Amino acid sequence: MTLLAEHPLEQAKADLERLLSLRSRMGELERTRVDDAVLHTDQTLADLLPGGGLQPGGVYSVQESTSLVMALLAGPSSAGAWCAVVGMPGFGIEAASRLGIDLGRLVLVPSPGDRWFSVTAALTDAVGVVVTAPRSRVGDAEAARLAARLRQRGTVLVVCGEWPRVDARVRLASSGWAGVGAGHGYLGTREVTVAVESRSWGRERRADLVLPSAGGLQPGPRPVLRAVG
Repeated sequence: MTLLAEHPLEQAKADLERLLSLRSRMGELERTRVDDAVLHTDQTLADLLPGGGLQPGGVYSVQESTSLVMALLAGPSSAGAWCAVVGMPGFGIEAASRLGIDLGRLVLVPSPGDRWFSVTAALTDAVGVVVTAPRSRVGDAEAARLAARLRQRGTVLVVCGEWPRVDARVRLASSGWAGVGAGHGYLGTREVTVAVESRSWGRERRADLVLPSAGGLQPGPRPVLRAVG
């Protein structure tokens, strides 16, 4: 795992040099990209996504769920893809490791400050999947330029929040914990309903899943996949 921390503004040049050095080192390590047309993620989520997985050059919005972000990263990461997470200081590396994310191929930039967009754009040239948490609104023109860059590089962008013209929006429609009895006990599993909206179809897709403490997502006790009108 590589960690890039925030420094005072007068050290911005040093930050840039460090980022360029990181990109160079990744090239020397002959970074592995997933060569398939689709970057496969957890199967329970892949069934909800257009094309059956993360499309190279695609942009995906995840609404307020770090667990879903980790689940999306786990497949490409375990297959050898470099991943980066920008602007998420609460991203837990222990939880990420338990869900199958390779920490040896993970770049963390927890506090990029106002430079979050430029850091995100630079990392799209260096890694296979970039997760970013926007600090400000992104305009259509900026999003279009970055989208062209993503398509050229075959990089996937996962945005924690809103973004212009995404390929799919992923959110938790409902969530509940199991394991607590009548006022006592320990939290065990988290039962959730994941909803995905995409331009590829005219209706929302949903799946009932279980988010365990380890081992990835599990199908819930109800039908795993259902479409709602």
